[in-house]
Amino acid sequence: MKNYDYLIVGCGLFGSTFARLAADAGKSCLVIDKRDHIAGNCYTKNIEGINVHRYGAHIFHTSNKVVWNFINRFSEFNNYINSPKAVSKGRLYSLPFNMNTFYEIWGTRSPEEAKTIIESQSFKGKPTNLEEQALSLVGSDIYYTLIKEYTEKQWGKNAKELPTFIIKRLPLRFTFDNNYFNDRYQGIPIGGYTQMFERILGGIDVKLSTDYFENKEYFDSIANKIVYTGCIDEFFNYEYGKLEYRSLNFKDHILEEENHQGNAVINYCDANVPHTRIIEHKHFEKAKTEKTVITCEYPNEYTERTIPYYPINSSHNQKIYKKYIERTKRLTKFIFGGRLAEYKYMDMHVVIESAMNKFNSSMREIS
Repeated sequence: MKNYDYLIVGCGLFGSTFARLAADAGKSCLVIDKRDHIAGNCYTKNIEGINVHRYGAHIFHTSNKVVWNFINRFSEFNNYINSPKAVSKGRLYSLPFNMNTFYEIWGTRSPEEAKTIIESQSFKGKPTNLEEQALSLVGSDIYYTLIKEYTEKQWGKNAKELPTFIIKRLPLRFTFDNNYFNDRYQGIPIGGYTQMFERILGGIDVKLSTDYFENKEYFDSIANKIVYTGCIDEFFNYEYGKLEYRSLNFKDHILEEENHQGNAVINYCDANVPHTRIIEHKHFEKAKTEKTVITCEYPNEYTERTIPYYPINSSHNQKIYKKYIERTKRLTKFIFGGRLAEYKYMDMHVVIESAMNKFNSSMREIS
């Protein structure tokens, strides 16, 4: 086995971006991943002529032109605009919360009418939990219709037991605009994310179904630098305790119909419905097929047999994480990056920015 400039553990978005930047700079890389496919949670699989997002909906969006130019090297993006809907008590509502939503709830037509209702319903004290935080931002009608039961399903706890920081802010738009993101650039890679990742990793050595920890000493010996994108607590063998996550379970259904729900993403807010949303993948790329594929998404507890998705950023977990971060500062051979190593949920463009920044820092150290 040859010696590499970089061994990269994980070929999700952070690892793949870092590998591409390093390869472009003339550095040799080996990327390994314990899964049997590239692209991490962005992985798409073609089923019935439809690119199915295997780990939940991924819509790329950014206002960072450097990031947008980088990712467009590897795929053309379509003009998909994310405009999810929500179902509550049998009625359909628009997301994000905007003038369409307010009209659907109250029949209001002017921003002033909507603002008056929200202000009259809002919680006025200092919020001490998620419920009070949400009520202070959007009032009771929106909260009890579209937030409370959905959030409790998502986190597996009563909203009064959840900390305020989970909902730091809930954007209210006083325009008739269902575009979920405000970013300048948005879309889905034409042909799916997997094809895009194949191009990102083009010419770079990749080994799949390879567990770093099963042969850590060997892998550490074959590269000058190690880029680690896995769980930071696992890297340190849980020395300071395990960090907590929420996980997800996905159930796919192939349906003998051309169009099932008419939208890519529909949230299900009611507690008596076990899934939080249904994704109909063909709408991301407007696939022309006789069948359709939908995925029901179920939140569940994170265990060692499930995939960690959402960090539970409680003060307890943050204290543990800071201890691990202090340990990383003494390991000059290692670079830690990505949502698991950095223990925070990050949109795709933020992951790319982080990989760019850490690669640039690494190159400055070498020079």
